[in-house]
Amino acid sequence: MTAITPHTGLRVRLRRLAAAVIAASACTLAVPGVASAADQPSGDDRTVELHVSAGLRGVVAPGTSTSAVVTIDNGTETELSAGRVEIELGSTPLPTAEAVSDWLDDGETEGAFVSLGDEASKTADPDGIATTTVFVPQETIEALAPGVYPLRAALSGARTGDTDGERATTWDTTATSVLVVSDPTASPVGVLVPITATPAGGALLTADELTTLTAPEGALTAQLDGVSGTTAVLAIDPAILASIRALGTAAPESAREWLTRLDELPNARFALQFGDADLTVQAQTGLAAPLAPLPFTALLDPADFPPQSATTEPPSAPGSASPTPGSTNAPALPDDATLTEVDGALPRVVWPEQDLTQADVTAFAGYLGQSTTTVVSSATLGGPTAAHATAGGLDLLVTDAATSAALSGAAGAADPVVRQRLLAEASAQLFLAQGATGGAPLLIGLDRDETRTADALRDAISAADSIGFELSTVRATAPVAVALPEAAATSRSTDLVNLLTDEQSLTAFSTILSEPGVLLSPERMRILRTIAVGSSDAEFAEKVAAHRARTTTTLSSVSIPPSSTIQLLTANADLPIAVRNDLPWPVTVRLSASPSDPRLEVKPVIETVVQPQSSTRVKVPVSARVGSGELDLRLSLSSPTGVPIQSEQSVRVAVRAEWETIGLVVFGGLAVLLIALGVVRTVRRKRREAVEAQAVEAAVDELIEEKEAEAAAQERALDRDTPPTKENP
Repeated sequence: MTAITPHTGLRVRLRRLAAAVIAASACTLAVPGVASAADQPSGDDRTVELHVSAGLRGVVAPGTSTSAVVTIDNGTETELSAGRVEIELGSTPLPTAEAVSDWLDDGETEGAFVSLGDEASKTADPDGIATTTVFVPQETIEALAPGVYPLRAALSGARTGDTDGERATTWDTTATSVLVVSDPTASPVGVLVPITATPAGGALLTADELTTLTAPEGALTAQLDGVSGTTAVLAIDPAILASIRALGTAAPESAREWLTRLDELPNARFALQFGDADLTVQAQTGLAAPLAPLPFTALLDPADFPPQSATTEPPSAPGSASPTPGSTNAPALPDDATLTEVDGALPRVVWPEQDLTQADVTAFAGYLGQSTTTVVSSATLGGPTAAHATAGGLDLLVTDAATSAALSGAAGAADPVVRQRLLAEASAQLFLAQGATGGAPLLIGLDRDETRTADALRDAISAADSIGFELSTVRATAPVAVALPEAAATSRSTDLVNLLTDEQSLTAFSTILSEPGVLLSPERMRILRTIAVGSSDAEFAEKVAAHRARTTTTLSSVSIPPSSTIQLLTANADLPIAVRNDLPWPVTVRLSASPSDPRLEVKPVIETVVQPQSSTRVKVPVSARVGSGELDLRLSLSSPTGVPIQSEQSVRVAVRAEWETIGLVVFGGLAVLLIALGVVRTVRRKRREAVEAQAVEAAVDELIEEKEAEAAAQERALDRDTPPTKENP
C-alpha cells in the first residue's frame, strides 16, 4: 500500500520530520507499511509507513556510538495509537550489491539479527509523524568489522480507527535499511553532475523560461546551490549558456547573474554536446563528424547588442584615414564559439549513452582526437572497476553503476524521508565498490534530471564526494585495462537517419524564406535534443515521432487550401486563388497554373509574398476560348529557386463565357425599354402641362372679363346717382 496524503498534511509531516532529524542527528528511511489485521482498509490508499535509519546517511565510523531513529508516518485520517517498536541489526554483512538490493527490496538475507532496542512508540496524529530514538552504544559498533549490515525495524500494536472512531485497524509494519561501518582507508570518490535544461520549444531557452529557471527557487538555481561548496565535477550543456548570451541585453538579469555565478565556481567542468546530444547514436549512424548547431546569426536581434565604439588608430598607409574618435560601428554580434563557450572546461571529454562499443569510442577519437576521454558506466564493462581505465588504447572515465543509480535516486527525491533511504543504499553500494576496486579512485555519475532540489542534490553529493577530490588527479593515475562490448545492445541510428532526411526536406523548403536560418537553426537544435542522453527506448521513440510530426506540419504550413468549383462568366477574368502561410515569417512563393484543356489560356507563373500566419488571394489572369464548358486548372506552389512546396492539385473551373453576350443583350434591351418609357413619360407630362396651362389661361381671362364687367357696372351706377350741374347738365 502507498500513502497518499493531502498537500497540507505532507508539509506538516516534513516540518515535524525535519525537527526530529535535527534533534536526533540522524536520518530516517522509508518503506511502505502493511496492515496485518483482516479488517484493514479496503480500496483506501491511506496507510501507515515506517522508516528506520542509523548513523549519518546510514554510515558510522568504527568504534563509535550512534543512534537509530524510527519514524512512523501516519497517512490515515485518524489518530494512530502508541505501539511497540523494535530495532534489529544483522550480524552478517551483505557481501554484494545484489545482496543489498535484495535486502532492501524483499527484506531477505542470511544470518542472525541482534536486537538494538525495544521502545514504546508515541501516538501519531492524522497525517502526522512520530519518532522514536534508540541509542546504539559504542560497544555494539566496536564488535562490527567494516561492512554493510542489514538493519530493520518493526512496529506492532499500533491501531487506527475509522472516521467515526468505531472500527479499528492494527498496523504491524516493518522497515528495512542498512548500516555501513566505514573503512578508514576508503578510496577518494568524485561525483559527475550534469547541468541541463530543456526548453518547451526544443531550441533555445526563451527569456521567460530563463527567468523562471534562474529565479531563487528555479531549477537552474537549485543546480548551482546543490553543487556549491562540493568537489562535484560539472557536465554543462552549452545550450544553456548560448540561450543567455544570444539574448544580449534582453537576457533577464537573474540569468546573467546565474552565468556569472557558474563561471566563478571552482568546480572542475567539461562541456556536453550541444543539447546534451548522444554521441553514441551519431557514431553508430556513421556520421563523418558530430552534429553541431547551425549558425546562430538568424536568431540574434542586433538591437540587443550595443554598437561598439571605434578607436583611433594611426593610418596604416600614407593618406589613409583613421576612424573618427567617438564614432560608432554596427553592433558586434557574438560568433557561435563565443555563444557556446564553457569557461574553464576540460577539452575532449564526452559523456554519451552507455550502450556503446569499442567501435563507438574509436569513432569519438576520430571526431575529437586521440586524447578524447569517454565517460562510461561500469555496467557497460560488466562490473565495478577503477575510475580511470583504457580500452583499445583510448582513455575512459568509469562511473560505478550501482552507486550512481542509488545516488541519482536520492538526488531526485524531494521528500527527505525517501531520500535518506536511498542515501543509505548509495553508501552501501559505494562501500562495496571501493572494496571491489582495491582502494582506487571511484567516480559516480548522476542521471540527467532537471527537477532536482538544491537540498537533495547537496545531500547526494555530500554522501559520496571526497574533500579535495581532483578529477585531474584521477586522470593522472595509471589506467586499468578494460574491454568494451563489440556490438551494441540497441541501435537508434535508423531514427537519426530519418531525422536527418527530414532536415534535408526542410532545407529545401526553407528557400521560400528570405533568411532560411530562422527555420533551420532551431530545427538542428531540436534534432540534437531529440537524441539527447537519458531517454529510455520508449521515450526516445516518442520524441522521434513527435519531432517528425512537427516536421510534417511545417512542410504543410504553406499551401493552397481546397476550393470549390470556380464560375468563369466572362471570356477574360482574374481567378482568385488563395495561398495560406501558417509560418511566423513571410514567405515568397511561385504559383504555377496550367489548364487541363487548351480552351482556357492561363498565365503560367505568378510570384507573390504571403505574410506570416495569414492567407492571400493571388489573381490568375485567364482567357476562355469557348463559350461554355468545364475543365481542371492544375495548381502548384514552388519556391523562387524552383523547389516544390506543395504537390499539384486541381481546381474545377466552369466556363460560362456566352453568358456575357446574353447579359449584354438583356441589359441592352432593358436600356432601350427604359429610354422608351422615359420618352413616353416625358411626352405625356408635357401634354398634361400644356392642357393645364390652357385651363389656367382661360380661367384668368374669364376672371379678367368678370372684373371688367363689374367695373363697368359700378361706373354706370355712379353716373345715375350724380345730380346734373351747370357744367354737366
